[in-house]
Amino acid sequence: MKRCLFTCLALLVAAATAHADQGDPKLKTIDAIAFGPNGLLLIGSGTQVVTVETGDTKPANPSPPDAEFADLDQQVAGMLGLSPKDIQFVKMAVNPASRKAYIVVRSLKTKQDVILTVNGGKLAELSLENVKYMRYPLAVGDKAITKLTDVTWAGNRIVAATQAGDTFGSRVFAINPTAKDGLVSFSTETFHTGHNKMETKAPIICLMPYEEDGKTNVVGSFTCTPIVKYPLEEMTSEAKVKGVTVLELGQGNTPRSMFAYEKGGKKFILVSVARNNKKPAFDFPSGYWVAKVDFDLLKETTAINEKAPWRIGGGIKAGDRVSVAKDYFGVHQMAKLDDTRAIVIREEKGGFALRKLTLP
Repeated sequence: MKRCLFTCLALLVAAATAHADQGDPKLKTIDAIAFGPNGLLLIGSGTQVVTVETGDTKPANPSPPDAEFADLDQQVAGMLGLSPKDIQFVKMAVNPASRKAYIVVRSLKTKQDVILTVNGGKLAELSLENVKYMRYPLAVGDKAITKLTDVTWAGNRIVAATQAGDTFGSRVFAINPTAKDGLVSFSTETFHTGHNKMETKAPIICLMPYEEDGKTNVVGSFTCTPIVKYPLEEMTSEAKVKGVTVLELGQGNTPRSMFAYEKGGKKFILVSVARNNKKPAFDFPSGYWVAKVDFDLLKETTAINEKAPWRIGGGIKAGDRVSVAKDYFGVHQMAKLDDTRAIVIREEKGGFALRKLTLP
């Protein structure tokens, strides 16, 4: 008898403070995932971040990229007792300790989520029924957190991007798991190049860490689609942190994921993007595309904010510092797999496939 993977999920009652526990964290939704050190899984769920000790700390055997799935949506739907049209691939992350891929899948019928792992040629559910976990509720005084958009590990901290119900609605939380009172909240002020103004409400949609001169920063991308750097050392409680906008990828797009990599002795950022109107991008019959960005744009000190270059439109053009990764058309989710490859969930003829692609 086929067991539905969604039945074990229940409504979360948030704790007042972070605490260590053993058991089932009972997550209703899973909005974002990422990894910290030693297989520590970071889960953004509603108005909280939950960390789970996966025990997945050694290289997998066989290696996770050894298999691809041309019919990923069909296989996953079959596991969950659903049809392919009733599932959504929400997020994907690769555990750097094992190189296993972790995929968040949502039932569009029940709106409940599970995490699946990819190890060699096998898909399996990550059981959360009896795990060691920490819970970090996110709150800004009496203002409600209305949305959690992404989570990442930066330096020695967890960083979560959210939207709150106040004037400075773009709120970021930095959590130091080793400190007693290690959670701080700050608001962001960002120059949105496409809108030609400073904004405080739009939430950061995706995050990645960035080290510069021994200092930790986070890089965020927003809808319509500026890429912005924020210095983590300025992120003190209730501070209003001004970002440094370094690039505009183009209006009418929403970022979905991004990561940095090196190729041929030069660093780049790969950003997966979706067209807001869902119309085909370029000459490909999909609204999903990926930009390859010169990493050195993050080091700019003069061509920033109002003077930040545009991929297309606007004033100053980025030129060949930004290009379209043509082999990545149709990618809905992606994560860096190793030094030469990414693992992606790509929309293909007939459905969704799990593929490994060479970094462009």
